[in-house]
Amino acid sequence: MTDRAPLLSVECLTTVFEAPSGSVPAVDDVSFEIHHGETLGLVGESGSGKSVTALSIMRLVQPPGRISAGRIRFKGRDLLELSERDMHRVRGTDIALIFQEPMTALNPVFTIGDQLRETLLVHGRATRSDVQAQTVALLEAVRIPDAASRIRDYPHQLSGGMRQRVLIAMGLACHPSLVIADEPTTALDVTIQAEILDLLREKKALLGLSLLLITHDLGVIAGTADRVAVMYGGRIVEAGPVRDVFRRPQHPYTRGLLASMPGGSPGQRLRAIEGSVPRPGALPPGCAFNPRCPDRFDLCTSAPPADYRVGEDHTAKCFLHDNATTPDSRTPSTADARR
Repeated sequence: MTDRAPLLSVECLTTVFEAPSGSVPAVDDVSFEIHHGETLGLVGESGSGKSVTALSIMRLVQPPGRISAGRIRFKGRDLLELSERDMHRVRGTDIALIFQEPMTALNPVFTIGDQLRETLLVHGRATRSDVQAQTVALLEAVRIPDAASRIRDYPHQLSGGMRQRVLIAMGLACHPSLVIADEPTTALDVTIQAEILDLLREKKALLGLSLLLITHDLGVIAGTADRVAVMYGGRIVEAGPVRDVFRRPQHPYTRGLLASMPGGSPGQRLRAIEGSVPRPGALPPGCAFNPRCPDRFDLCTSAPPADYRVGEDHTAKCFLHDNATTPDSRTPSTADARR
């Protein structure tokens, strides 16, 4: 890990949604850092809070949602203290967000050329005289063939992979320092997924970008990220270098995710994690994963566990790593004993 200050530092971020029953946390006390030139993978099942984390960083959470606590420091400035005008300058220029649904992220009534030109002009990256040439160059940079003619196409005339490339081109148009890619390979076939990931890796190396890669696909994380943060129930339950976390997973949820990946012997059944992700506002007491955890014991239902250091730059929120407990004290929970 570098000694330089991180490019992005998220500290104790909590984002809630107002409901008749009160404030419901979708992101709960989340902290992580991204350094210059680094890729952090944020992984977890649907509903774990990954996309809300991305929207919170961009300050794009819409009512009834709001950021209720925490700090988001980018290049030394707390984004939560900026005026909306200053934050508008950060979006797209310094931090770019690539959405997961290209068909809905692109405006269907404007050509892709119009949308790219608007991005360049609004952020002052081109003039009226050279915007056309820059638009074509952007599409060529993301490997769209015959770019000069494709700028006249509407989104529905492009394949899913091509639309995703257009979104990447829009994200890179202003040469941001940080790109947040939210499920960039969703709904794409395996071949196109590989091409999109190769494109992101190529542009990251070429432009010196930092990348926050949000996905539910552990294979994508293994082949792309430097570090990984595993999210569950709105909290990061394990974080560390990709190689360490994948070789030595220290949280039962991470172990369950890795065990459920295909790759075993032919005909062998996949090992699924029992149960389902709890809804925000309906988290169980203690560790949010305890109803699904094969290693739970009484302490797991008492309070949310803290981050325990389980290796160099490797932490896990799990009472199994609490030195105050002993193996003998880790008896099955009362609920398990009744089974």
